[in-house]
Amino acid sequence: MRVANINQIHFLRGGVDRYFFALSDLLTHRGHEVAPFCAAHPQNEPSDWSDYFPAAVDFNRPGPVDLARYVFNPQAAAALKRLVRNFSPDVAHLHIYYGQLTASILPVLRQAGVPIVQTLHEYKLICPTYSLFNDGQVCERCPKGGFYQATITRCNRKSLARSALSTVESYVSRWLGNIDRVDHFIAVSDFVRQKMVEYGIAPDRITTVHNFIDCGSIPTSHAPGDYVLYLGRLERIKGLDTLLEAVAPLRHVRVLLVGDGADRDRLAREIEVRELTHVEMLGYRAGPELEALISGAICTVSPSECYETFGLTLIESFARARPVITSGMGGMAEVVADGIDGLVFEPGHAESLRQAIEWMVAHREEAAEMGRAGRAKVEAQFSASVHFEKLAQVYRGVGVAL
Repeated sequence: MRVANINQIHFLRGGVDRYFFALSDLLTHRGHEVAPFCAAHPQNEPSDWSDYFPAAVDFNRPGPVDLARYVFNPQAAAALKRLVRNFSPDVAHLHIYYGQLTASILPVLRQAGVPIVQTLHEYKLICPTYSLFNDGQVCERCPKGGFYQATITRCNRKSLARSALSTVESYVSRWLGNIDRVDHFIAVSDFVRQKMVEYGIAPDRITTVHNFIDCGSIPTSHAPGDYVLYLGRLERIKGLDTLLEAVAPLRHVRVLLVGDGADRDRLAREIEVRELTHVEMLGYRAGPELEALISGAICTVSPSECYETFGLTLIESFARARPVITSGMGGMAEVVADGIDGLVFEPGHAESLRQAIEWMVAHREEAAEMGRAGRAKVEAQFSASVHFEKLAQVYRGVGVAL
């Protein structure tokens, strides 16, 4: 089987990209051919297929051409047409393609007769800014009232121009068939599936296939250290203000923040002003360094205040036998069992989160047992083999023989 694996970038920036690369490895190890198709970003990892990658849209200093290509990218369509002609994929597996490749690629695949499967890692089909979150709270105005709501509320960084561009892009993508031209959607959680069905996707066109982690080679014998770990984007949407409020009195607990994002400088100033000397910002980490940080934690914390689609960091913690503390927002509630492999606190409630952290720190043996339960759950429910079998069923459903 030949798979065109399509994502906007070819480097690790977040959970979507980790899945994109993991999927390529999963399929390759099972004897299938995979051709990535992404924008030619300067940070891209090397690829034998990079000659097919179209030029990336410049978001730092966008000109008129960049703005037009954000909505419809003819270069991406032409480049994909070349790849399809030379690679002849049996199926195209889409991830996040908006903004760089754009929905211009959909007619190319449809005209070539290539079945299209898309994993929904976010809510872009129903929300111009991906997250169903605006002005500090969950927002469902666009799926209920139309994409123009994003312009009215200026939900893209409070900018009228950015919000209007996101609105136009969403309408153009819908016109180009970002729902109708996709043969089958994969939701990364039942929560995502329910939201998509609620707002118009036919139930028989979307299947839940949870994310996975290949934990066979991941040891669990590492003794936990003396810190609580947050890993993810540094943005308000992730509940980091609530986290800082929760840990402010816990001077005896080290808290490490791993990641980067739009609120990095603001959070750094907040930590300095409040003299939170027990909170350390480590910046972006990946690979063995990140793995060691997870393995050395008492637990990890996911305090998100938006509808998380899944929570890949949760199973990354479980794979290393580390329990998690989570707000349980969105799909995260499907991953963590409160009191069994982690603790669930009230979203946005600093005191509830503080109590959960204090419990983990004070009950190390029970926390370790939770971590072992998490590892067992990953092996049974979120393993590579389980994921592949469910994915194979989706591929067969669109007429692809494995």
